[in-house]
Amino acid sequence: MSQNTSEVGQIISANNLPDTLPAFTKKSNVADSRLGAKSLFATDDFFADKSRILNPDAPIFIVGKFDDNGKWMDGWETRRKRHLGYDYLVIQLARPTKIAGLDIDTSHFTGNFPSSASVDALYAPELLQQDEAELTSLSKEDWDGKNWQTLVDMTPLQGHNHELIEIDNEQTVTHIRLNIYPDGGVARLRIYGDIQLDASLNTQGEMLDLAGALNGGRAIASNDAHFGAASNLLLPTKAPNMGDGWETRRRREPGNDWCIIALGQAGIVDSIEIDTAHFKGNYPDKVSIQAVYSPNTPEQTLVTQSMFWDTLLEPQKTSADDVHHFGKDKLQLDTPITHIRVNIFPDGGISRVRVYGKIAEANIDTGTDVDSKEAK
Repeated sequence: MSQNTSEVGQIISANNLPDTLPAFTKKSNVADSRLGAKSLFATDDFFADKSRILNPDAPIFIVGKFDDNGKWMDGWETRRKRHLGYDYLVIQLARPTKIAGLDIDTSHFTGNFPSSASVDALYAPELLQQDEAELTSLSKEDWDGKNWQTLVDMTPLQGHNHELIEIDNEQTVTHIRLNIYPDGGVARLRIYGDIQLDASLNTQGEMLDLAGALNGGRAIASNDAHFGAASNLLLPTKAPNMGDGWETRRRREPGNDWCIIALGQAGIVDSIEIDTAHFKGNYPDKVSIQAVYSPNTPEQTLVTQSMFWDTLLEPQKTSADDVHHFGKDKLQLDTPITHIRVNIFPDGGISRVRVYGKIAEANIDTGTDVDSKEAK
């Protein structure tokens, strides 16, 4: 649909993802504002605020919407440069991460996208301890003086496009600098990788949410997510509304709905919470959970085998808009697991799933798998 021939006020969503996405896009996006990622500094954001680049939603274009500085755009956009140089944006990742790939998304930027971009990386865990005031007080000179390392060399960009770049780098990163040449707008920057947990969590045997997105948990499959993605289940905050959970369509045939979650670390589960916040007329009748220890199995194979996994939690009745806590006495397994399958009967929605437990002992001692065999 042409933006020029649409009616004023019409909202046009980006629908330009490639048919096939690289494998790294299945990993955690640590440039997601919901996980705590922050746009800390931009050399310029005259036309569109730097914070918008971390919005987890697909970019939109609102026909005829203007603000005091010009056309409103859903992303980060700088003014036209009238001298030598380039603009850049500094992003603090949600967690220290080994980056596997990134997506420089220029959706809806057609005549104002940068001609090229590069990306630098920084490991500065001390900055993660600073508060908002300290971080925002850092100047361009401060950021220029950091020990940045090149992550992506200068790469040509196209308008209204996803530039998907695979990264082959084992470096742990806390901050990213997106450089655009010479100026222009980028709708989203998504940074995918493996979250690196603080080693003290392992050595101290601390209890944590093994499925939490901030601890590396990922939703890898679901049979249906018509009204809300399964990945919402793993967000760290309480759901603000019904749209921030996992919700399936109304089932009109036998069976039940399900989703599969990969834990951030293999662990032994101590308790489980199922939160149906905001789901009042559409919560499931029952919920059960299956689990497996299968650290090196392809995701498609996991989906196929999941119906045969061991039962971790027998079917439990649920109620509307409530937090359901299931302790050790309700759990059927006391061995390490890497994945869970959440079954809802027959359909409906839940807002959050918490899987509290400790990282498996073998991970602490050796950093290797507890058992290299694929689960049967």
